[in-house]
Amino acid sequence: MSDSEPSTEAKVFIVHTEQPEDQEPEEYHIKILASVLGSEDAAKEALIYSYKYAASGFSAKLTPEQVSELSKKPGVLQIVPSKTLHLDGMERI
Repeated sequence: MSDSEPSTEAKVFIVHTEQPEDQEPEEYHIKILASVLGSEDAAKEALIYSYKYAASGFSAKLTPEQVSELSKKPGVLQIVPSKTLHLDGMERI
C-alpha cells in the first residue's frame, strides 16, 4: 500500500462521550459502538476499556471508516488516536 492510499486497518482510538444519565457507562459505550459495528458482540470484541470515573468514554479498535461514522453519533464528543508515551520521551502510535 502506498502512502497516498487510505488505511483500512483497525487501530486503537479513545472515544470521549457524554456522561450517560440512565444507564451504566459500559452499557452506554457498548450501545454507541454497536450502532456502528452492527452488533453488541462486535462492540464487545472491539472494546478495550470503558472509562467511567474521571471522564466518560472508551477505547476500541476501529477502522478510519468506523471512526468517521462513530463521530456523527449523538453523545460522541471527540475521537482521538491512542498514543503510548515511553520514559525515553519517544512517542509511539
